Amino acid sequence: MLSENFESSTGDAAAVSGPPRLQPMLAPNQLESAIPVTNKASETVVGARRSIARILHGNDPKRLAVIVGPCSIHDPDTALEYAQRLRRVAASSADTLVIVMRSYLEKPRTRLGWKGFLNDPDLDGRCDLSAGVERSRALLLEINEMGVACGSELLDPMTPHFVADLLGWAAIGARTSPSQTHREMASGLSMPVGFKNGMDGDIEVSVNAVVAAASPHTFFGMSRDGSPAKVRTRGNAEGHVVLRGGTSGPNFGEEWIARAADALGVPRPARRVMVDCSHGNSNKDHRRQGFVCREVLRQVRRPGHPIMGLMLESNLLAGNQTWQRGVAPRRGVSITDACIGWNETEQLLNEISEAVRQSA
Repeated sequence: MLSENFESSTGDAAAVSGPPRLQPMLAPNQLESAIPVTNKASETVVGARRSIARILHGNDPKRLAVIVGPCSIHDPDTALEYAQRLRRVAASSADTLVIVMRSYLEKPRTRLGWKGFLNDPDLDGRCDLSAGVERSRALLLEINEMGVACGSELLDPMTPHFVADLLGWAAIGARTSPSQTHREMASGLSMPVGFKNGMDGDIEVSVNAVVAAASPHTFFGMSRDGSPAKVRTRGNAEGHVVLRGGTSGPNFGEEWIARAADALGVPRPARRVMVDCSHGNSNKDHRRQGFVCREVLRQVRRPGHPIMGLMLESNLLAGNQTWQRGVAPRRGVSITDACIGWNETEQLLNEISEAVRQSA
């Protein structure tokens, strides 16, 4: 029986207030049957997960993980073109870098705004979730089939049921790292998970999240057929901290990275600290991402560093544009955070690869 706070989707369509309405969607197993994982895609996913885990545990000292791509995906065609370009760089630098494409399908909002391709794929405010989840899964599948691994922030605890098998890496954002629900969710994921520091720059939040997610948990969840279920997890041993800066300022400096590693109790040669070159670390100025990246590479060149990777927000073209409902955006330009363009992205990836070679 539905709670009095909910009603079925058969209510008055003209209503503008009152209790929320429910609309049935495909269960996870139905979506998987409609859009199944191919052998090639599975190979890409598993390969990325294993490679990043080896870096985290200190078993691959000759490579760094790089999570690079659009702040958010809003145009599948542009995303596929970006993936094609990234595939070439990933192949040429495979001995030094494990490259994962930022394939962010959900966007957290401080107040209001577009919530991402999964939530509103047509950018028209209708929030066709059924279409969003189907098109998101299809896009992730196509990118993985190219041989390019995908990484995404998991914002809604329901999302992993539909797309987790197509992610090589996942993030828990600054707004949700303190959340018990998200820590429990991460404890049951089968891929490495990066926890971002708090919005104020506090690293203790992300350190606590890594520890919590590494432990077993029992909580309410959903089965593959969409039924309520009790979930029991074994814990996720591939959690790590992502330093992204905050309102207190950047935190990509050597002292911050050492502090995060010490708080985690990271024994050498394990590496559990990733640096996000955007957000608070760039003071939300995409033109500063290159500076942040190069400052981190100075540390990478030193032996015994605890850095396992970097994040870059990048698109085909630099900058961003304001999203307007019903207005077609310019191709290749972010509608959320400003990004660096492809030419600068390729240059930075080459510099990261060279820094890793110099440190070997």
